[in-house]
Amino acid sequence: MTTEQTVETRSFQTEVNQLLQLMIHSLYSNKEIFLRELISNASDACDRLRFAALTDEQLLEDSNELSVHINFNEKDRTISVRDNGIGMAKSEVVDNIGTIARSGTRQFLDSLSGDQSADASLIGQFGVGFYSVFLVAEKVELLTRKAGQEPEAGVRWSSDGSGEYTIENTTRVERGTEITLHLRKEDKEFAEGYRLRNIIGKYSDHISLPIKMLSSDEKRKDEWETVNKGAALWSRPKTEITEEEYKQFYTNISYDNEAPLVTLHNRVEGNLEYISLLFIPSKAPFDLWDREQRHGINLYVRRIFILDDAKYLMPNYLRFVRGVVDAADLPLNVSREFLQNNKDIDRIRTASVKKILNELKRIAENNPESYVQFWREFGKVLKEGMVEDHENQKTLAELLRFCTTHDDEEAQTVSLANYVKRMPMKQKGIYFITADSYAAASTSPHLEIFRKNDIEVLLLTDPVDEWLVTSLSDYEEKPLKSIAKGTLDLDEFATDDQKKAAEEKGKDLTGLVEKIQAVLSDRVKEVRVSHRLTDSPACLVADDHDLGGNLERILQSMGQDAPDAKPIMEINADHPLIKQLAPEHERLEEWSMVLFDQAALSEGARLSEPAAYVKRVNDLLTRASLLTT
Repeated sequence: MTTEQTVETRSFQTEVNQLLQLMIHSLYSNKEIFLRELISNASDACDRLRFAALTDEQLLEDSNELSVHINFNEKDRTISVRDNGIGMAKSEVVDNIGTIARSGTRQFLDSLSGDQSADASLIGQFGVGFYSVFLVAEKVELLTRKAGQEPEAGVRWSSDGSGEYTIENTTRVERGTEITLHLRKEDKEFAEGYRLRNIIGKYSDHISLPIKMLSSDEKRKDEWETVNKGAALWSRPKTEITEEEYKQFYTNISYDNEAPLVTLHNRVEGNLEYISLLFIPSKAPFDLWDREQRHGINLYVRRIFILDDAKYLMPNYLRFVRGVVDAADLPLNVSREFLQNNKDIDRIRTASVKKILNELKRIAENNPESYVQFWREFGKVLKEGMVEDHENQKTLAELLRFCTTHDDEEAQTVSLANYVKRMPMKQKGIYFITADSYAAASTSPHLEIFRKNDIEVLLLTDPVDEWLVTSLSDYEEKPLKSIAKGTLDLDEFATDDQKKAAEEKGKDLTGLVEKIQAVLSDRVKEVRVSHRLTDSPACLVADDHDLGGNLERILQSMGQDAPDAKPIMEINADHPLIKQLAPEHERLEEWSMVLFDQAALSEGARLSEPAAYVKRVNDLLTRASLLTT
C-alpha cells in the first residue's frame, strides 16, 4: 500500500503566530526551558499510552518499555527528542500545534508581565510548551505516528517559526513522536552532551520514565544510558530529600518559580496504603478563579501515572493545592466514575484535607504574619469551604480573617476568636455588614449606632461572604447578626431613660411615618423610626427573612432573578432634615423620594431613575436658596 506524499503549507493561527514571535524575541534569557517542555510532553505521551493500553494492549505493539531518547549532533547543530508514547494523528498535529484547541495561548498572551523569568514560568502552565522550541531553533521537524495505526499513517510537520508550517503524510514504523531541532548558530551550546545532561538534572530528574542519552564514555559511545534518577521523589524517605529538591519538584509540577508556603509529605500504611506529597503555593495561580480549570493533584497507582485531574482527591475550595497522591491498593484501570464512588479515594481525600487545614491552623497560631499573607492570596477561595465542607466547618471558621471597624484600614487580620475576645460583657451576638467594597461597608450609615457604642462590626466585602454567613450561623454559641436586616435590638446597651425617650420619639412621628409610607408604598414594605442612625437622615434595611440589598445586586449581576422583596426605610428622628418635615409639609412627596434614593445610594444601589433624583434635588436646593435670599 502506498501513501500519497502531498505536502500542505498552512499558516499558524494569529495568536500562535504572536506567541512564536514572543518566544523568538522576548524570552531569550530562559532558553533552556525548551528541553524541560519537550521532555514533559514526551513523558505525558508515554503516560497516556500506558493508561490507554490498560484497556487495549495492542496499542503497545511490539514494545512494552516506554522511554524518552535524546540525541544531538554538534557538527550539524541538531537535537532530537524521541518518545514511544501515544503519538498523534494528522488532525491532532494540526489541532495541537497549528491552531488553538483550547484558550491557553490567548490566556498566556494576556497574562504576560514583561518579566522574562516570570513569563517563562507560565509557558507550561498554559499548555503552550511546544512553542518554546523556537527559543533556540531556526527550524523544527516533527515525525509522529499514533499508536495502533498503520505505518503509512505517519505525519511529518516542519516550520521555521515565521508564520507557516508544512505537513504531510509519511511512512513511520515506530509509534510515538520524534522532534528534531535545527539550532541557531548562537545557540549551538545546547548541542553538547554535558549541557543537555545538566538541564535534565535541573528540570527533569524526577521523571519516573527513563530519559536516555548515548554514553559519554568513548568506549561505550554507542550504548544508551539512563541519565535521570527516575525514582519518584515522593517514594523516597523524607530524610533523604532536600528542601531544594522539594522546591524543584514543586516547580516542575506547578510551573511556579517561588518556593511553596507549605510542603506536606506523608506516607500512610495499614489497611490503606498511599503516599501524598502536597504543596500550598505562596502566590495564587493565574487561574484561581476558573473553577472548571482543575490541575491540582496528580493520581498515581504504584508510581504509574493515572490522572492529572484527580478532582475527587481535593475539594474545590482547595483547588490551589498542588501535588501527587500515589495509592498502592487501587486498580490500574480506574475510571473517573470509579473515583467518584470509591471509599478509599474518599478516605484519602478526607485525610488530605484535614492535614492541609491543620497545617494552616498551625501557621495561623505560630506565624500570624505568614498566615495573613496566605489569606490575602487564598482567603476568598477558602471561604467557599464554609458552604461546601460541613464536616470541616469548625476548623475553617477558625481560619477565617476579616476587616472590622476595630481598625480603620483594609486589613484582613481579625479572627472570630479575637472578635469574641474583645466583645463587651453585655454583647450577645457577632455583628456584620455585607457590601460590595470596603469603602461602602466602612462608611455605611448602619454602623452609626455601633460606632457610638464602640461595638465592633465585621466588614464583609467579598461576594462569597453572602453565602458564608448563611452557612456560619454562629461561632462559640454567639449568633452572627446582620446590622442591615430586621429590627435592631441593642437593649443591652441602652439605659431605661434612653429606651423611654426612643419610644416617645416614635409616638411623636407616627403621623409623619404614615404619610411617608403612603408616598413610598410602591417602593418600601414599611417606614419606621430608626434606632441605629445617629448622623444620617435615613437608611434601608431588609426584613429578617428577605434577601439583603447586596445579595440581591450580586444575583442580578450574575443574571439570576432575585425575589422581589421591598426594603424597610428607617428615618432618624434626631436629624435636622427629619425635624423640619411634617405630615402636612407641601414638599413632603419630593423629600420622601429623595430620602429613599439617598438611602439606596448609601448602600451601593443603583437608582432606577437617576435623572428624576437629580431633578428633585435641584428643585429642592433651588427652593431652599430662594427662601434664604
